[in-house]
Amino acid sequence: MREEARRHGPRTGALTGLAAAGGVITSAGAVLAGTFAVLGTLPVTFLTELGFAVAFGVLLDTFVVRSVLVTALNLDLGRRVWWPSRLALRPAPEEEFADEPASVG
Repeated sequence: MREEARRHGPRTGALTGLAAAGGVITSAGAVLAGTFAVLGTLPVTFLTELGFAVAFGVLLDTFVVRSVLVTALNLDLGRRVWWPSRLALRPAPEEEFADEPASVG
């Protein structure tokens, strides 16, 4: 998202970044959750509970936080989401011409 936000602005960057990396993030999260869910098959209660908790947390992070929350924050906050970097100070391409009056002609 950051690379696309640098080129096209925060709104287009968020949508393009989600489209490009969404499948990879979902696949990696599902594999990691499945790996931890295997701990649920062990007869030790502590490892079963730990495996379930971590697998649930990874799935929550994959499907809710990374796909919904991060994209929503990018769309709502715009360039301010990149606050500690110079990207937050530079106007987005769609904002550069917002102050100029529209030319008729």
